[in-house]
Amino acid sequence: MEFFTDVPGPVAFAGSEPVPGGLAYQVYNPARTIAGKRMEDHLRIAVCYWHSFNWPGSDIFGVGTFDRPWLNPDMDPMEAAKFKQDAAFEFFTKLGTPFFCFHDVDMAPEGRTLRESKSNLDEMVDRAADKMSETGVRVLWGTANLFTHPRYAAGAATNPDPEVFARAAAQVRHALEATHRLGGANYVLWGGREGYETMLNTKLKQEADQLARFLELVADHKRNIGFNGTLLIEPKPQEPTKHQYDYDCAAVHGFLERYDLLGDYFVNIEVNHATLAGHSFHHEVAYSVENGIFGSVDANRGDYQNGWDTDQFPNSVDELSLAMYEILRSGGFTTGGFNFDTKLRRQSLDRTDLFHGHIGGIDTLAQSLLVAEAMLYDGTLETAREQRYAGWKGDLGEQIVDPNTTLAAIADAATKADLDPKPVSGQQEALENRVNQIIWRTT
Repeated sequence: MEFFTDVPGPVAFAGSEPVPGGLAYQVYNPARTIAGKRMEDHLRIAVCYWHSFNWPGSDIFGVGTFDRPWLNPDMDPMEAAKFKQDAAFEFFTKLGTPFFCFHDVDMAPEGRTLRESKSNLDEMVDRAADKMSETGVRVLWGTANLFTHPRYAAGAATNPDPEVFARAAAQVRHALEATHRLGGANYVLWGGREGYETMLNTKLKQEADQLARFLELVADHKRNIGFNGTLLIEPKPQEPTKHQYDYDCAAVHGFLERYDLLGDYFVNIEVNHATLAGHSFHHEVAYSVENGIFGSVDANRGDYQNGWDTDQFPNSVDELSLAMYEILRSGGFTTGGFNFDTKLRRQSLDRTDLFHGHIGGIDTLAQSLLVAEAMLYDGTLETAREQRYAGWKGDLGEQIVDPNTTLAAIADAATKADLDPKPVSGQQEALENRVNQIIWRTT
């Protein structure tokens, strides 16, 4: 049964040509070559299963507003899951995106027992595999939902109850194996409740040790089953807990280094999570690239007047271009991509609104990629960086970084030369102007 009946066929690239209803890409041309690679291969776009098909459009003050008949509680859960999967793959193919992402409970309903839950997931994964074979759509990443059920109210890996830890381990095992069976490029661990609400009854070190043990077990199982995808951790500050251990990329990096997990895990950066942590998305991407932990991206945005995770579709080329520049100059994605972890607004009731949201977001990414390529070829930012730190390639810079050099030796050299360095302009305004000029002229 066709669900999106108002969209007769695949969304196509129309360029600047007006299209009735707006259901066409203005910028995103999958075959266009950018910096030696097809645009589709640069962006590696994925649609998320959860917000798009498993969320009814509810909020803390109101019930769902969306037309999602498979969420009717009166339906048989497995029949509803099949209906939802049919609608999802219809959407993927009509939108023309190469990937999707899923949580285990998005794809299959929880059963009365762990064994039944696994059986449900196995059946739906087999069905998904058939649809993937028919359509050519692939899995960018899979994950397990370790945050919705009340058993995870105090966390999963960091829970004070070892039975919850074990239950979470079983759920992740099943989800990781399902992702492997579907040929997923990555597997994500999002610690939505791995934190605390009060320190009054919390053992901080024990919870960190538990989380590290959980990550060790997952990495070991990945190797045991021969999964060649990348393991990703998604940083998230606060919300829903008061404090979360994976607050931002720097916190995740320090955690991985402390527990000798560098190389086993990389980061999946969400734009809205970056801003909630008090950073720009550009900062989080640059940090992860510079420190060798960059993996993948959840493309969305927050509302700057609303301090929580609104997961809106991205629409700012200005915001995304600099982050895209960091990705492009580092060589681009390997196994990662841009997943649309995005929600419609509750008043966007038409079935075609889901297309409009994704088309606009994809065009925004595509335009940002064009700007990033122009920045890379322009060379102004790279030249400015090299010139600003050029002194570190001279005699004094090399002396300072030499491990055999002492503090006294550096101080003696400064005294002998009577160093009195003058401040140098950072040229922030000039560089910002140059970025804007490139954005304005890029088509």
